Formats: sequence, structure tokens, C-alpha cells
Amino acid sequence: MLSVLRVHLPSDIPIVGCELTPYVLLRRADKSVITDDVSESAPIDGHFLRYKWYRIQSDKKVAVCSVHPAEQATLQCVACVKAKIPVAKSYHCSPKCFSDAWQHHRVLHDRAASSVNENGNEEEELFGRFSSTGSGVINASLSSSASSTSLTNVSTPLYPATITQRSGGETWFEVGRSKTYTPTADDVGHVLKFECVVVDAETKLVVGPGSTLLTSRVIPAPSPSPRRLIPVNGADMMGHLDSDGHISSSGTFAVLSYNILSDAYATSESYSYCPSWALSWPYRRQNLLREIVGYRADIVCLQEVQNDHFDEFFAPELDKHGYQALYKRKTNEVYNGNTHTIDGCATFFRRDRFSHVKKYEVEFNKAAQSLTDAILPTAQKKNALNRLVKDNVALIVVLEAKFNNQGADNPGKRQLLCVANTHVNVHQDLKDVKLWQVHTLLKGLEKIAASADIPMLVCGDFNSAPGSAPHALLAMGKVDPLHPDLAVDPLTILRPHMKLNHQLPLVSAYSSFARMVVGLGMEQQRRRMDPSTNEPLFTHFTRDFIGTLDYIFYTADSLTVESLLELLDEDSLRKDTALPSPEWSSDHIALLAEFRCKPRPRR
Repeated sequence: MLSVLRVHLPSDIPIVGCELTPYVLLRRADKSVITDDVSESAPIDGHFLRYKWYRIQSDKKVAVCSVHPAEQATLQCVACVKAKIPVAKSYHCSPKCFSDAWQHHRVLHDRAASSVNENGNEEEELFGRFSSTGSGVINASLSSSASSTSLTNVSTPLYPATITQRSGGETWFEVGRSKTYTPTADDVGHVLKFECVVVDAETKLVVGPGSTLLTSRVIPAPSPSPRRLIPVNGADMMGHLDSDGHISSSGTFAVLSYNILSDAYATSESYSYCPSWALSWPYRRQNLLREIVGYRADIVCLQEVQNDHFDEFFAPELDKHGYQALYKRKTNEVYNGNTHTIDGCATFFRRDRFSHVKKYEVEFNKAAQSLTDAILPTAQKKNALNRLVKDNVALIVVLEAKFNNQGADNPGKRQLLCVANTHVNVHQDLKDVKLWQVHTLLKGLEKIAASADIPMLVCGDFNSAPGSAPHALLAMGKVDPLHPDLAVDPLTILRPHMKLNHQLPLVSAYSSFARMVVGLGMEQQRRRMDPSTNEPLFTHFTRDFIGTLDYIFYTADSLTVESLLELLDEDSLRKDTALPSPEWSSDHIALLAEFRCKPRPRR
């Protein structure tokens, strides 16, 4: 007969909005072991599995820390309560936690008008009593008598990996009858119980003992402060990008570029500072989706999208939000893993704003083969290809706008748009390969530009810092022959240096911050820019590297930048972490620019 050997969850901590799917290990009558989901409609050995989920409601409630959600809260910021800030954001696990998070936390107060103290004498009441040492850290703890939520001072984490016993004062509420369950806000602070039993297909009676597991307490999904969209013309208007909409008009369109960090690369070895539950794909995919959808971009360019994740998650989920999807998987001449998990570039566009005209796929491996065939003797080709073939790709999409941007002079003119999405090779010792890949892409875009009068966008992770040769080629249209990057050219593929140019009038969208007139938010954004390069100080933020690798370039003769998504600064990120984090699920930050097409002169 069928029996359950073991059930377990891949993540220790359940989070609101993130699916829980236990692994169920089964033994068949012939002693073979399987992990199949055995349904009533397709029984095995005359049996099927029945699942139930319960919420265990205890008389004793707990609150969790807003910064470290795996810890029980011992402090509450009363100012948040007075300002009607969501109560979950008011809790902290220790005075040090509150102090370290203050720069980030105070933004919540600044954005809540009701937290302003009119008579100036409530500082002690609002923020708690300061310690006698003068450290400025609140040391008041909340007790069950001070709040409707019972809180206690503890030094150990609230959530063990599993809970094996519960006692007294509990009520079990059934919340699900499928193998998968998605925790809701009602589950926060409660333990969930999963039950799996074997049922006789004929009698419908349970056979043998059931297998159960208890989760840790459900925590709310961490939510970062929304990033604002800032008009670069300095107009006194600003807003948050959320489900209520964003600043735009019928003649503008917004473009998002984001390296989302492939699950294959999101290892605990590489990101040891990120909690394991926040690094797990079931959590990250939901957090990334919320972020991407929240920006409400008209065009979305994603990098490091795994093949299986595109097919099974991003394409169907973004389809629900009105996006059509296109994808180019990396080639696999170097990659030797599962082809389902190889990553690539995905471009999405809103069907109500654009229609698909044409798609071009750039495989740099093929370009490398053509290059070596043309310039190198047969004996040198193998070594050359070993250096050039890195599986990187680019996806180029030509779209037609469904909105009229040409005005009364050209009412019937088609408005086309070319969008390139790429992920350039990462290895820092292959400067020649990076530059060759970028040059190859730009030459392909030049051919498209020569065949049609079309605005262009070049988006992606170029793995190249501002001032590098690839960045210079993109931003300046050429590379100085004395640039130090050109010293690395063992295959002589970059010579003559005069050929390293293009005729596309490309400008980095975020350089618009440096050209802003006086306006709300200008100085803050300028402080987050490198004045020597007019690029952000960083778009990638880990403990090993902080710098800018991602860009949105546009053709300045045909497009103008209307607004930009505000940049993050180091104070926006926790002092005790880097990216990815519970709030931000990639090691890169998203870039978003809103554009308007310039009217074309009549011919």
C-alpha cells in the first residue's frame, strides 16, 4: 500500500503571499520511493493523498520586528501608532535595532503629517525615554499590560526551525485543502499545520496514521518604502508608484530595466548576509513580481530570467497584468547545467499601449564564430573562441505605439520604437570581450536605424562601470585610443581603434538628473549621482561590490526624458545588510525612465 515517509518545507519561515508547497516523500507497495502528487482522480496502488492546512490560533499573540522579522518585537514606536502608520512597521526587536534603523524609519514619520509635533514638548512621549547613558537609544519595552499585543523581552529568536509540541489555549482553523497554501494577513503571528493522509480510493477511508508538520510563525512580507517618480523638468509634482497609478500622460511611456538575480546564482555562499527565507525563490519571485507590477511600466526589460521561471511564472503572471512577453535564452555552449535553468533576457510590453512588429535575436557566440572565421587562421580559432564564446545574448524588439504622439501635423504616421535588452559578460578580466559584445550590438542597431526612422532604447546590465570603454562607446559614440581598457586585446579584435564607434545619438537616461533645473527632489538625487560621469553612484549593491552596471540609453534626437525613478542611497539600505535583502530581492536596483517621442518633421 501507499505510505508517507516524510514531509518537509524548503523554507523555515512562512511569509504572507508566498506559496508553501511541502515536499512529500512516498513509498509504494513495491517499496519504490516517489514524490508524485497522487490525486483522487489518478490514484496509485488504489490510494490517493488528502491534504489539509490549519492555522493554530493561540490565546497568546506575538508581534514581530519590522527590521528582523524572524525576531520577536520588544519595542514599539508610539509615534507610528499616533501617525496611523501600519502597526507592523512600528515594532523593533531591541534598542540597537531601532537605533540602527532610525535613518530609514524616520522617513515613515516625515511622510505622515500627523506625526508633526505642534507644541514641541512630546518628544519623550512619542519616542520613549532615553537611557541615562545619553546614547539616544530607546530602552522602554512593551509589556502585555502596555499593549493589546503581548510582548516580552527575550534574547533568543522567536522562530525555531520547527515546533514539535503545542499546549493549551489553542484553536485550529482549517484554511486550505490542497497541497499548496499561500499565507494571508490573517495568518501573521500564527503557526500553520500541514496534514497529509493516505486515503483508500474505494472506501474513501483514511489508511494508517497521517503525517504532519508545523511551520514557524507566519511573518508579513517586508515592504520597502515606495520609490518616487521624479520629473526631470523640475515641475513641482511628485508621486509614488503603486497600484493607484503613476505620473504619465497619453503621449508618454515608461521603460523599466532590471536584473532580477537568477535563482541559480542566489546562493547562501554568495549572499550569506541575506536570510535564507528571503533568498528562497518562492519568496523572491513574489516580491519581485510585486515590485515590477507596482512600477506600472509600459515596457519591462528583465535580465537573468531563468528559462523555466519565464515559462512557469513571469510570462503567465505578467499576462494577467496586460503584458505580452518575449524571451531570448542564453546559448549553452559554455553552460553545462540544466537547460531549463539557464537564464536570459525577457522583454514585456503592455498590449493596450504597444503592438509587436518584429523581433531580432543576437547571439554573441554566432558573432564570435563569424569574426574568427573572417580574421584568424584556423590554428588560432580554438583559443580565440574559448575567449569570445560566453553564451551572452541580446533581445531586440520593434514595437508600434497604439497612442498618437505625432500631433496634428502627422496624425496618421506610425510611431515605431526599437528596444534592445542585453546582459553583457560579467568577467572583469575580459575587457576586450565586453567591449566587443557592446560594439557588436550597436552595429546591429545601426543597421535597424538605417532601414527605418525609429527611436531606440538600449537597456540592460552591461557589467561595465561608468568611464569604462563599453560605457564610453555607448555614451560618447567612440572610445579614446588611449583608453586603458584597450590594453587588453590578446586577439587584436579591437583594432584598428578607429573602428570602435557608432552613429547612434545615445544618451544615458539617468544623466538627466545632472541637467535638472531647480526642482523638488533635485539636490537629493544629485547627491546620489557621480558628478564625474553623470551616472548613479550604484545600481548594484553587495558586500563585495558597490557600483553602477545597469543603464537605459536612448536616442536623444527622437526621445526626451520626462521623469525618472528615484535612486536609492546607502541610507535607504539597512546598515547591517546589502542586496538582496528581505525588502529588495535582487542584488541590482531597478531603473525606470519615462519618455516622450519628439515630433518628427514632415517630409
